[in-house]
Amino acid sequence: MTTSAESALDLDPMLDPVLGVVHKSVPPALWGRRASEVAAERHPVGAFATPLLVLDRAASDANVAALTAWAAERGMLLAPHGKTTMAPALWRRLLDAGCWGLTLATPWQAQVARAAGVDRILIANEIVDPVGAAWIAAELDAHPELELACWVDSIEGVARLAATPGQRPIDVLVELGDAGGRAGARGAEAALAVADAVAATPRLRLRGVAGYEGSYGSDREPSTVARVRGYLGSLAALADAVLTAHDLDDPIVSAGGSTWFDVVAEEFAPLAGRARIVLRSGAFQAHDDVFYAQTAGLPLAPALTVFARVISRPEPGLAVLDAGKRDVPYDYDLPVVLGAADGRALPGARVTALNDQHAIVAVPTDAGPAVGDVVLLGISHPCGAFDRWRLVPEVDDARGPDPRVVGFAATVF
Repeated sequence: MTTSAESALDLDPMLDPVLGVVHKSVPPALWGRRASEVAAERHPVGAFATPLLVLDRAASDANVAALTAWAAERGMLLAPHGKTTMAPALWRRLLDAGCWGLTLATPWQAQVARAAGVDRILIANEIVDPVGAAWIAAELDAHPELELACWVDSIEGVARLAATPGQRPIDVLVELGDAGGRAGARGAEAALAVADAVAATPRLRLRGVAGYEGSYGSDREPSTVARVRGYLGSLAALADAVLTAHDLDDPIVSAGGSTWFDVVAEEFAPLAGRARIVLRSGAFQAHDDVFYAQTAGLPLAPALTVFARVISRPEPGLAVLDAGKRDVPYDYDLPVVLGAADGRALPGARVTALNDQHAIVAVPTDAGPAVGDVVLLGISHPCGAFDRWRLVPEVDDARGPDPRVVGFAATVF
C-alpha cells in the first residue's frame, strides 16, 4: 500500500503547478512557469484577466490567529473543515497555527488529506459506502500514526463499518440529530442505543459524540439562538450520558461551529476536563462579506474578493460584469458590490442576478461604472467559492491600492 509520504509526493506538481490554460484568469504571458516563481515576482492583480477570485493572505492569517487563540483560551480544540477550501497549502497553515486536526466530509476528501500528510482526521459523515469504509480500514492498519474517526447514527451503520476486514478498530463518534436536521440519530434514546451497539462491537471503538448545529438556524434572531442552544444542550447531555455509561479512551465531543462557536463553547463548558471539545469550523479561514459576516460569533475579516469587469452598459441603470455562476458562489446570497478597484465608491450598485458568465448589476441611472472598469465584489459562503477555481491567487492587500500577487493556493476538487 502507498505510504502517506509517497502519496504526498504525488501532490507536489499540483500544489506548485506549471501555469497554463487550465488555470483560469492567469494571463498567457505567465504560462509555462512555476506558480512559486511567478509569485516571487509580485505581479499586480491588474496583470491578470478578469474575473479573478483572490485570497488576502494577511486577512486569512489574522482570522486563523484570532479563532485559534479564542479556542485555546476556552480549552477547545480546532479541526477545521477542509472541504471549505480543499487547498492543502491552506490546510497546512491551519495545522501550523496549532489546529488539532482536520475535518473532511467524504473518504475521498480524507484521501486527499492523507496525500497531503495529515495524520489526524475527522470524517464528519456516516460511512456506509463499502469502498470508502475499506479504504479507512486499510489506511488505519497500514499507518499506526494515523488517528481517524467517522460518524455513525444507526445500528445499520455500525454493522456496515464492523463488516470491514482489518486489525485496528475504527474509531467512531455517535451523531445526534433533531427534527428538520440532516443526518444523526433522532433523540437521546436512539443515539444511546447506537453508542451501546458500537461499544459491543470489537471491530469499532467508541470515541464520543458529535453533531451539527448549523441545520437548526442561520441567523441571530432570539428564537433561532434558542433553537440552536437547545440542540447543543441536548448534544452535551448525550455526551454526559455516554461518558457516564462507557469508559472511553480519549473521548471527543464535537460540533460544527462556523457560525455558532460561541454558543458551542457555552453549552459544552460543563464537559471541560471530561473530553476533548473539538470545533469543526471551516469558513473562518476565508470568512465572507454576507452570511458569516452577519452570523459568526467573532469579528473576522473577509479574505476573499472578486475582481470583475464591466463588459456592457446596455441601458440606463444596468451594468453587466464578466463574473457569473461559474466564478462566484450564489447558494446563500448573491455577491455584493464593494466599490471600484480604483477606490471609487459605487453607491447604490447592487448585484440582482447571476448568469453562467455574467453578473447583472443595478446602478443609479445617472451614475455607475463605465465599460472596462473593474469592480470589487464580496462573496457569501466561501464553501461555494473555492470549488470554482483550480488556482486561487493570494494577494497582499486585496482591497487596497495596487494589490500584488504573492502566492497561489491550488485546490483539489
